[in-house]
Order: sequence, then structure tokens, then C-alpha cells
Amino acid sequence: MNRLFTTNYNHRGLDIALLILRLGIAGLMFSHGIPKLNTLLDGAEIQFADPFGFGATVSLALAVFAEVFCSFLLVLGLGTRLAVIPLMVTMLVALLTVHANDPIGKQEPALHYLLVYLVLLISGAGGISFDKLISRKTARSRRGF
Repeated sequence: MNRLFTTNYNHRGLDIALLILRLGIAGLMFSHGIPKLNTLLDGAEIQFADPFGFGATVSLALAVFAEVFCSFLLVLGLGTRLAVIPLMVTMLVALLTVHANDPIGKQEPALHYLLVYLVLLISGAGGISFDKLISRKTARSRRGF
């Protein structure tokens, strides 16, 4: 019973939790990004929000980069802290421009994604990731191994 209320954590459990978080959030974001990628590639006229005046095609390409490519990096746990930055920007744009006048129920998904990306920005990928492998190799090379 005491284990239920402990504030201690084991690193393996945290690594597994971060893996589940990364895989889950990336998988959910793919469901938004893949249709955008198809729209970008199908050659039809693009109708997409252009909050910064870059043009609809460029805005869509930036969203696809974040939602597909950066989500793929999250799956791998590769460059996780860098990968979540475009995702956070995309969610902020969705929240503050596209859904700015919508009720909280329409804004909530962007807020959920944003919160998860913030956690990953702070925590990093965890031990089950390419980031961990790279940091191990970098540490070994600094020691001269």
C-alpha cells in the first residue's frame, strides 16, 4: 500500500512511460499529418490557413513537416527536444489563430498536444531512444574510449 503513495520513481518505469508517451502522441499526430501530406502531394488547389502570410502551400508544408516528420523523430526518440519545437509552434498557431474564436472544446486538442510536447521538451526522450544511444556514444568519446 505504501508504494501507491511514494514519490520515488524508478528510471526504467520512467523510460517506459516516456516511450509510451512519445509513441502515443506521435501516432495520434500522424492522424492529422498524413491527410495533410496527401493534400500537399495530390496536386489539387490547396485550401489551408495562412496565418503568417507565407501562402497556403508553404503553411501546409510547414504543418506537414511538424506533424509527420517531427512526429516520426518522436517515434525514434531522435532529436526529441528539437523535434517538439515545431510541433509546439504548430499547436500554438492552431490554438491562437485557427481556433482563436472557437469554444474551449475545439481548442482543447491543441492544448493537450501542447502540454505533452512541453513535457517532452523538459524531460527529453528517456532511456529507450536514439537520443540515449547518441548521448552514450558522445560520453564514451569524451572519455577517450
